[in-house]
Amino acid sequence: MLTTVEQTARRYFQGARGSHNWEHTLRVFRLCERIGAIEGVDMDVLLVAAYLHDIGRSYQDDSKGAVCHAEKGALLAGSIVEQLALTANQKANVLHCIRSHRFRGDARPRTPEARVLFDADKLDAIGAVGVARAFLFAGEVGARLHGGDTNIEETQPYSIDDTGYREFKVKLCKIKDRILTPEGQKLAVDRHRIMVEFFNRFLEEYEGKR
Repeated sequence: MLTTVEQTARRYFQGARGSHNWEHTLRVFRLCERIGAIEGVDMDVLLVAAYLHDIGRSYQDDSKGAVCHAEKGALLAGSIVEQLALTANQKANVLHCIRSHRFRGDARPRTPEARVLFDADKLDAIGAVGVARAFLFAGEVGARLHGGDTNIEETQPYSIDDTGYREFKVKLCKIKDRILTPEGQKLAVDRHRIMVEFFNRFLEEYEGKR
């Protein structure tokens, strides 16, 4: 079953931006394997959802944020999940996992599986990989290296001011306190520390202090 889902999901990432490409999905999948086993969740539901969680991402990027990729992904996944050898409750749970995995989304993870997927996706946004992805995304949308004296509260996503540091200030620095599972929280502490240390050093070097 997982092989079929993997092959189907992979097709949605042809030409995807590097910050949210298939490699991101594979990292999230591996984190789900690790956290899910410890948290004792339904791994069939979790791993199917992990492969499918970002299949709507290109629609959000193409619309410059107007389309919610979690909602779109759940819609796209409906026909895929319907063909799987899962119970009706499991199928509904997979779609809920996809719909509720977004940090800025309106849906909140209500099941153990959804909470693990949420955490795995957020963990890939922080730490050393998270820093790299933040600057990769900034390059993809044509943002500059750093906004300098620009008021971050007045900046817009998908603009020249959507810098790696902006992403850190508006989202990444808050993730540690939003992690939902005990195992995810353990991993988040170290990743958060690495990320904070990097951006503190980044500002010092940018301002010529180091």
